[in-house]
Amino acid sequence: MSQPRRSPPPSRTLLVRLSIAVTVLALLGAGYWAWSHRNSDPADGAYRTTPVERGDIRVAISATGTLSAISTVTVGSQISGQVTDVLVDFNSRVRKGDVLARIDPSSYEAQIEQGNAQIASANANLAQARASLRNAELDYARKADLGKQKLVAQSDVDLARATLDQARAQVSSSQAQIRQQAASTQTTRVNLQRTVITSPVDGVVLTRTIEPGQTVAANFSAPELFTIAEDLGKMKIELAVDESDIGQVKVGQVVSFTADAFADRQFKGTVEQVRLAATTTNNVVTYPVVVTVDNSDGTLLPGLTVNAEIEVSKRDKVLKVSNAALRYKPAEGATAAPSQPAQGAQRGGGSGITDDLARTVADMKVSAPQQAAFDAAVAAVRQRQASRQAQSTQGGNSMFGGGRGGPPGISLGGTGSGDMQAQIRQRMSERFQQDFAAFRASLDEAQRQRWDTALGTLLNAKRASIYRLADGKPEAVMVRIGASDGTATEVSGGGLKEGDQIVTGERASE
Repeated sequence: MSQPRRSPPPSRTLLVRLSIAVTVLALLGAGYWAWSHRNSDPADGAYRTTPVERGDIRVAISATGTLSAISTVTVGSQISGQVTDVLVDFNSRVRKGDVLARIDPSSYEAQIEQGNAQIASANANLAQARASLRNAELDYARKADLGKQKLVAQSDVDLARATLDQARAQVSSSQAQIRQQAASTQTTRVNLQRTVITSPVDGVVLTRTIEPGQTVAANFSAPELFTIAEDLGKMKIELAVDESDIGQVKVGQVVSFTADAFADRQFKGTVEQVRLAATTTNNVVTYPVVVTVDNSDGTLLPGLTVNAEIEVSKRDKVLKVSNAALRYKPAEGATAAPSQPAQGAQRGGGSGITDDLARTVADMKVSAPQQAAFDAAVAAVRQRQASRQAQSTQGGNSMFGGGRGGPPGISLGGTGSGDMQAQIRQRMSERFQQDFAAFRASLDEAQRQRWDTALGTLLNAKRASIYRLADGKPEAVMVRIGASDGTATEVSGGGLKEGDQIVTGERASE
């Protein structure tokens, strides 16, 4: 009689199934890895790379400052006395001529009454002096007539004449006393008007330092009673910019800033003034930069501390690489020989310059004839470069050196001496000025100045070597260095194009 077959334990069956599943997953993973790396070069993994990207670079200078009103007026008192009324308080809005406070006017009113009485007394003295003058004139006339007839002594005539002169002097003295008393009284009237303190401008009261009943003493200096901000719809920031950055700050640059009181908002301003009055604090030299801010909504308050960034440069849609690519230097013998197209672009350097100049011309919004003149000049430059590259390939000599394929613009940042670099820059500058002479002549003064600045910046730009990954090895490429935001740097020339892989470092061998 046959025995019934025993089934394996459930736990053993589960282990078998799990083993099969793990084996299948491992095979699938290995197959995917092999498929994804089927075309890769073993040398590609030896280097860390970053792509050449096209984007914007914004260069900004950081600084701190304090918000304040553009115009702040301090209102004081020119007279002494007891304050009887204070009609405004902090944050009160006032208009020009509004009464802010009053000082007790009683002492000045009494002085005016006294002055009026003194003027009346002086007028009485003047009337008496005039009566004496008339009597002296009549007496002199009589004695002078009698003297001519020899009826009186000459001494009597002279005495009458002296009395007349004294009477006239007395009249003049009385008139002067009247004017003096009138002037003194007028001064008192002016001081009486000053007992009413009014606002000199339209604005907002920022500070108030007096209370009713307080005595104001203005004997030595005018006490400050109120501070009025003329217009809080327009405000200013005084930034302290470090001496190493001040050369990049220009009037009209855009400033963005934040304040701790409004952490979720970013505000905008414009550089209004770069002041020359430097300040030295702990051996650190800073310059004040005044920034104007639109505060029409009344959000910003005087006295707020702000953290600002001055946008000194902004480059749109330029080629850029990570700053790590500029720091990388390969080991000796690890670089590949540059390919011929890259070498030609690298040597001449003109193609990248003309591309940058084309962007400058586009921003200038030139007319159609001006654009045509520029395009003709660019075509001539590129034709000459192509001819030089062909001569270099055939072993011919160029006007700038045997077999080098054009002006050695790449050596401007290389190992050449300073004099040689200066000569090369000078020759390149003269050649570009000749090539674009017709285009430059068609520009107006503002456009010409912008063109000259852009051309000078490109020709004098700093150059550096970066390493493009070619056939698994770093290939040296000389490029012009432009603006940097601390993370990425603008590069041009050297035949670089968007998407090129630039070496930033070497991977550790496993």
